[in-house]
Amino acid sequence: MTAVVDKPVIDKPAGSGTHWWAAPPRPVWEEEPTRAGLAGKGLVLALACLAIVFPLWIVVVTSLSSRRTIDEAGGLVMVPKGITFVAYRELLSGGQVTRAAVISILVTVVGTLFSMGVSVLCAYGLSRSGSLGHRWILMTLMATMFFSAGLIPTYLLVQSLGLTDSYLALILPSAVSVFNILVLRGFFMGISPELVDSARIDGAGELRILWRIVMPLSRAVLAVITLFYAVGYWSAWFNASLYLNDQDMMPLQNVMIQLVQKQEAPVGLGQAIKTGQLSGLAVQMAVMVMALLPVAVLSPFVQKHFRKGMLTGAVKG
Repeated sequence: MTAVVDKPVIDKPAGSGTHWWAAPPRPVWEEEPTRAGLAGKGLVLALACLAIVFPLWIVVVTSLSSRRTIDEAGGLVMVPKGITFVAYRELLSGGQVTRAAVISILVTVVGTLFSMGVSVLCAYGLSRSGSLGHRWILMTLMATMFFSAGLIPTYLLVQSLGLTDSYLALILPSAVSVFNILVLRGFFMGISPELVDSARIDGAGELRILWRIVMPLSRAVLAVITLFYAVGYWSAWFNASLYLNDQDMMPLQNVMIQLVQKQEAPVGLGQAIKTGQLSGLAVQMAVMVMALLPVAVLSPFVQKHFRKGMLTGAVKG
């Protein structure tokens, strides 16, 4: 007859439940937070959120306010008194702003794809210790982070290549970030070498290994770097002001600068502003909302990858 041996009962520490709402176990060397400490943290977080949300609230409310409400408030509106979408309707009905938004979207999509392709290929090559000249290439890339030719030589180079008054001038001069390449390289180096070697033994080439093994395991860092490039292209305005002379080729950020700084309205909006149907300030705030909307929509979906993608790539690099 088989004897039944009772298993020892191990007490679980407080907070070690398996439910998603259970608090993680606190290390034994960490003291329990006091009520004053928790209240102080909550207050600091509330003030930080207020400092971020309050200006955005003013921008959105002003863009949705009528000319009369803006005149009564003396400028920016904090308390809404009726909502109107006249500013957005006029902006999206056609003309320079709509064309600029389309240009910005196309430049962002094409530029991000190109930058990610170059960065991933470069980072993967530099992560392989046996690749030809990887050490010298890495040192050369890192040198460009501290030294640059300057603005005038860069402009002369773009001009000599015939890229002025071309949309390529908005992509190629700032297509690659060495910092992003180093982060990708650090993440790629953290992938198990045995996994790569086993795929190579099975006959897989470098491009197949990159596409089928390395990139699926690097989704977190790829998502973060993609967001960095996309936000950079979407927010860029300096290259357009430097290399483009045709007003019809300007992206959305440059049109927004004209509206905010020069107080000029694009063709089609000037008449509505002069007749009193539309406020110039509401148009300015509406353009700001349109410029911030894509970043605000995409950021929450990539936020969960920031810690894993950035910290892992930085530490292992």
